[in-house]
Amino acid sequence: TKAEMLGRSMVAALASELDRQVYDVIIQATVGSRIIARETLRAVRKNVLAKCYGGDVSRKKKLLEKQKEGKKRRALTVGDVPIPHAAFVKVLAPKSKG
Repeated sequence: TKAEMLGRSMVAALASELDRQVYDVIIQATVGSRIIARETLRAVRKNVLAKCYGGDVSRKKKLLEKQKEGKKRRALTVGDVPIPHAAFVKVLAPKSKG
């Protein structure tokens, strides 16, 4: 439908404008209580294995687990996603038909 197409284009435009955050950011377009479009901005991950040379698997697992625990600890506080003014203007600007 027309609403779904408009919702998909708005969600895609906003997703392309926003920067990636520490967590996954979910962008949804809804009509009433029905979700008509959804995009997920994947989280930024630091490469904690960059300093590991060779094949010490247990050390690599330890570093990845430590990273996962830190993300869990930070996930307890709900964060705000800063949305730049330019992103709002781009998403809400009327599209020229042509």
